[in-house]
Amino acid sequence: MKVLKNIGVGFLVSFIGSIPLGYLNVIGFEIYTKSNLWQLIYYLLGVLIIEAIVIYATFYFANKLNMNPKLKKWISIFSIGFLIFLTFYFYPTEGQNSINNTQESRFIGFPTFIIGLILSSLNFAQVPFWLSWNLYLVNKNYISTQKKLGLYYVIGTLIGTFFGMLALILGLKSITKNGVVSESLVLNNIWVVFLALTVFQIIQLLRKK
Repeated sequence: MKVLKNIGVGFLVSFIGSIPLGYLNVIGFEIYTKSNLWQLIYYLLGVLIIEAIVIYATFYFANKLNMNPKLKKWISIFSIGFLIFLTFYFYPTEGQNSINNTQESRFIGFPTFIIGLILSSLNFAQVPFWLSWNLYLVNKNYISTQKKLGLYYVIGTLIGTFFGMLALILGLKSITKNGVVSESLVLNNIWVVFLALTVFQIIQLLRKK
C-alpha cells in the first residue's frame, strides 16, 4: 500500500507540474514537429535523467537543505536571463522563417537526448520547486521517507513528468494538425511564450522583494 501511495503521489505532483507550457515543453513540441516521436522520446529521456538527480537529491536531503532567500533570488535571476535568451533565440527572423517552412529543426545536428540533458540542466527553477514539494509531502506524511519507498516515489515522479510532457506536446500537435491553430503560427510565435514566462518570473521576483 505504501509503495502504491508513494508512486501515486509522485506521479500526481509531477504530472500536474509538467503540464504548464514551460520552455522544455515548447522546445519538445518543436522537436516533435520537425522530426518524429522517437526523437521526442530521446529528448524527454534526457530531461528525465537530470530531473531524477534533482528529485533524488532534494528528497533525501530535504531536511538538511536550507534554500535561503539569497540563493532563491539568484536562481530566479538566472531563470529570467535564460528565458530572455530563449525569447531572442526563438524570435522569428527572416532566416528562421524559411527554416520553419521546411522540415528542418533549428536543433538539427544535435542529438535530441543531449539537448534534453543540457536544457534540463539549465532549468535551475526545478530545485526550489522539488525541494518545496518534497518538504511539504514529507512533513504531511503523504509519502514515506524509507529508502526503498523513497525510490518508488522518485520513479512515480519520473513517470508523471514523462507522460505529462508527452500529453501536452501530443495535444498541441493534435490541435495544429486538425487546423484549430496552424503549425507555422505556433512555431513562429514560440518567442511570445518565453516572453510571457519572463514577465511572470520578473513579477514573482518583485513580489518576493
